[in-house]
Amino acid sequence: MSMRPNARVLRDIAKRHTVHSNELLRTAYKYIARNTTLPSRVRYMAQLELNNFPAKSRPAFVKDRCIETSRGRGVFTEFGLCRVRICALLPQYQFRRKAVHHEIPGVEKASW
Repeated sequence: MSMRPNARVLRDIAKRHTVHSNELLRTAYKYIARNTTLPSRVRYMAQLELNNFPAKSRPAFVKDRCIETSRGRGVFTEFGLCRVRICALLPQYQFRRKAVHHEIPGVEKASW
């Protein structure tokens, strides 16, 4: 079942795009700003350039979301799935269901 992307998902996509487009420059400026062998003036200028980047270009602003339900909480990062899918009638456990049906390679439902 494909869901229409809501505003949160669209904002998250925009943040990911911003992070991706500024990643190389941010990494270079961070390396220069933290390199203690360089003169302090150069490090200071690099830090000023880092401050000029948009706030949403930081990787910490990107939130992991479920790829099926776009839920922002309880997401297994390795698989991109949330543990609970909110449904109209009953909660369905996406990760468990996919594990039982062998849709996730290398993952099985535990039984003891």
